[in-house]
Amino acid sequence: MKKGKSRFDFYLNQLESLLKKSGSQKNPALWLYQNDTRTILFMLEGLARLYQHLHNKKTFTKLKDTFKLLEDTLGAIDYYNAFAIEFKNNKNIPAAVKNYLSAQKREKTESLNEILINKKWLHNSNSRIQKIQKKLSDLDWMNETDEIQAIYDFYGEAIYEIKDFLRQNKFQFNNIEAGVHELRRKLRWLSIYAQAVRGCIQLKENTITPKHLVKYLTKEIINSPFNTLPSPEDCKVILYFNEKYFLSLSWIIDELGKLKDEGLRTVVIKEALQSNNNITDENAFKQTMKILGNKQAQTVELLKKAEKICEIYYKENNLEHLVAGIDKNA
Repeated sequence: MKKGKSRFDFYLNQLESLLKKSGSQKNPALWLYQNDTRTILFMLEGLARLYQHLHNKKTFTKLKDTFKLLEDTLGAIDYYNAFAIEFKNNKNIPAAVKNYLSAQKREKTESLNEILINKKWLHNSNSRIQKIQKKLSDLDWMNETDEIQAIYDFYGEAIYEIKDFLRQNKFQFNNIEAGVHELRRKLRWLSIYAQAVRGCIQLKENTITPKHLVKYLTKEIINSPFNTLPSPEDCKVILYFNEKYFLSLSWIIDELGKLKDEGLRTVVIKEALQSNNNITDENAFKQTMKILGNKQAQTVELLKKAEKICEIYYKENNLEHLVAGIDKNA
């Protein structure tokens, strides 16, 4: 079996097992959310995103959209649930806001249950998974050497796209979701692809650490399980990343994530306040900041922090040094 097909099968088999178990649950969608199905879907979506550039664009774009629908809906459940948990014991958060978050979690969960039924993900024969595997079996997969070269080229294009995104925006963000969150998504996919390809990407230790990277090599980042890539096992061709630059990528993803989460805290409360009240954006925002108090940073402050982080990271040319090269004699 070609490496590309085996990567998809690895995660499809895990998804199939989770779907079978969820089918016997009273609330399949909630069970899937609670059992980290989203991580598996991230891997499958990542593979589909990668292979739509390497292989049959039409087939893999459809697969990407298929996995993305499930992942996005699980993400929506997580979005409202995370804030519901965070605000649960906060007496400053109005009951109406907490009730809104709980209602949204239930609504998104029900939406996923409808998708699972309508798209036949819960069919007893798991025919949806089998159809995907059959479609993948019929493809003419690349040999290992050509595929790793294609992945190498893809990373070059993906990194250029991120750099271009920053250039066009001139390191200025006007919105948490469209700016900070969107950039973080682009950066995060670089890391997800490396996990999803099941060992053909490895980290190359740097004998000398450039001084400008030291600030990124925190204990939290170095010890993060997300920075341990799968074993190469029987891979004969390896694409190597520079370890310290990969860790710096993890750092900026993490930092932008913290800023994004803090910014979305105001977004979700503002949304809740406006859900049943005819109030302007300005008044809703003022009420939101009053509820959260002085400890909550202003959105403009969070955007400025993100801009500074990204400008420094960009000017250090860290992304250009991420990929070290290919070893065809692994």
